[in-house]
Amino acid sequence: MMNALPPLHNGHAPFTLQQLFREALYAFEEWDSELTEPIVTHEGRVIPISFVFEAMRECTDIVPMNIVGAVTERLTKPWEGEGPLDQMTFSTAARVMRVLVRKRLLATGAVDLVAVSAHAPEDQSRD
Repeated sequence: MMNALPPLHNGHAPFTLQQLFREALYAFEEWDSELTEPIVTHEGRVIPISFVFEAMRECTDIVPMNIVGAVTERLTKPWEGEGPLDQMTFSTAARVMRVLVRKRLLATGAVDLVAVSAHAPEDQSRD
């Protein structure tokens, strides 16, 4: 499934993957009491948000401050960046969010198994 997402290039994520990360973060924010993990779509494919966070684990790009706030407000301990500007990389944010997804799934008793189609649906109009 990871190959359904755009790859990193020397630690940098293409803009489409950064946008997908934002969408996954918003989906997490809206995740109420459903047992199943939220999803996002990319190029017609349904992607669990944990896959997006996993794809960004090695990304060295700096996260915009509005996203930093959305991630750090969920932490139980204060977060401090490794520099004078308290910058956070997508790697750090992705690791935090992946743990939060896993905790939520474990807390709800949901099975951490997702079946996802790797192919776009066939055009049914061809007969």
